[in-house]
Amino acid sequence: MRIAIIGSSGSGKSTLGRRLAGRLGIPAVELDALNWEAGWRNLSLEDPEELTRRIQAAIAAPGWVTDGNYRAALPLILARATDVIWLDYSRRVVMSRVIRRSFARSASGQELWPGTGNTENWRRWFDKEHPIRWAWDTYDRRKTQYAALFADPRLAGVRKHRPRRPAEADALVEMLAAAKEKAPVREDEGPIS
Repeated sequence: MRIAIIGSSGSGKSTLGRRLAGRLGIPAVELDALNWEAGWRNLSLEDPEELTRRIQAAIAAPGWVTDGNYRAALPLILARATDVIWLDYSRRVVMSRVIRRSFARSASGQELWPGTGNTENWRRWFDKEHPIRWAWDTYDRRKTQYAALFADPRLAGVRKHRPRRPAEADALVEMLAAAKEKAPVREDEGPIS
């Protein structure tokens, strides 16, 4: 299986991606970890060719789970995906998750991506680019974008999943794990040419 997880910032894409990858026995590819360098260097803006190279290398594997919303990455990922999961949660769920996560990260000083030294801190909470503000500001736009993406005829051959509550995502993990055990998908086929 090759699964792309999309959704609002803070919706739980990376957490779901790690869970799914563990259950399915395939690599988890966190796009943020590929993108962010030490000192908050953003490859999607500063070196998009390098980010593309990293993504292409990661999705060359026969199976994977990606999580992230990078505009340049989605066409590469969707060209090989067998499944797309849109975590279409309410703004209340998304904001409670992103605030809780940011609070925990700021309090602990936890490094976000190993080797980068990048951490969250209280001083940046009201910056336009901080995950809390970003999640709030982009929520409606993401819903519109992903609704259009799910209706796109180029995804006709891709299995689409749209959990609207966390419990539905939990059930989806179990369903996909059972489906893989029952009838493994041929990993050499891609739905979009």
